[in-house]
Amino acid sequence: MSAILWVVCPKENAQSLLSLIPRNGRRRRCKFNSRLSLSAYSNAIVNPSRSSEERVYEVVLKQAALVRELRKESALDLGKPIETDGTTDWNLLNEAYERCGEVCAEYAKTFYLGTLLMTPERRRAIWAIYVWCRRTDELVDGPNASHITPKAMERWEKRLTDLFEGRPYDMYDAALSDTVSKFPVDVQPFKDMIEGMRLDLRKSRYDNFDELYLYCYYVAGTVGLMSVPVMGIAPESKASTESIYNAALALGIANQLTNILRDVGEDARRGRIYLPQDELARSGLSDEDIFRGKVTDKWRSFMKGQIKRARMFFDEAEKGVAELSSASRWPVWASLLLYRQILDAIEANDYNNFTKRAYVGKAKKLVSLPAAYGRALLGPSKLAELVKR
Repeated sequence: MSAILWVVCPKENAQSLLSLIPRNGRRRRCKFNSRLSLSAYSNAIVNPSRSSEERVYEVVLKQAALVRELRKESALDLGKPIETDGTTDWNLLNEAYERCGEVCAEYAKTFYLGTLLMTPERRRAIWAIYVWCRRTDELVDGPNASHITPKAMERWEKRLTDLFEGRPYDMYDAALSDTVSKFPVDVQPFKDMIEGMRLDLRKSRYDNFDELYLYCYYVAGTVGLMSVPVMGIAPESKASTESIYNAALALGIANQLTNILRDVGEDARRGRIYLPQDELARSGLSDEDIFRGKVTDKWRSFMKGQIKRARMFFDEAEKGVAELSSASRWPVWASLLLYRQILDAIEANDYNNFTKRAYVGKAKKLVSLPAAYGRALLGPSKLAELVKR
């Protein structure tokens, strides 16, 4: 499916797709969304005097407030039937979700298997979020990326606003529009992901880790913020909502740093270097060394530091996975354990990420899935006891 078709969608489709969204005069969206997302954007993203981590953490606090308020009020009752005005086409809406599931199954097989353990409502919602994220990523990394312009990104963001307001353009949009009407999912992380795609259109170097951190938040950390409201927090969790969101953010950052370290050679062939320029310089390395693609002692030393940092983010992420609802833990643990092994594979390749692609083989995947499932069975207190031992 063409990325161009996803952005330039015939307007006549929008009206017919309105019947897919339950309408009863109100939408089950947290009443704080608009106010908080605007505040988060204006204070956390626009203010350039603060570090990227400070700016992003303020967004985390705002997102956590949405879920915390609903936990207090017990407002999110997914077992309660949705009242509608009788115009909703449930067959079309179910088909929209099924299509999202098919995309997830094709492109993220391991994660898809994990979602099958989730409740039907949560599973379908995660599929819808996954598909939107994949479509957004394909705009700048897909086969039609060379045709994507800033104007096209503006149209994509307008579509996002429309679907959050109950005006989907196509069936995939309709599934997400229904999802955000049921869960306290805020629009800001979605907008921030689009901003990350804009960065890829105009930026191919990052001066320092502060810049790179913000990029990693935009393109991957946002996924964690989108997903926590859907995955849910374990009723027995004693952790603060903010700490759970921060762990979800850390997993996104860790995954993206791992992607960057795995794809150094591939990105270099596209003229892109997603490594902190100042840290390269301190290691006695330059862009030319990366384009040359030769593994040296300087490169090995540099990579050891980069891998160490990525693992620190994975360690931070682990603190929050056990706090999720029991049915939602397995796909997250699977993602964490498998992605972390990519770092092991880079080391096993003697840090040659120029011409060798680090990956986790099928045998290791088969071993990791039961391990992830075992961890998923442990609640917050049990996992904490296990870690202490």
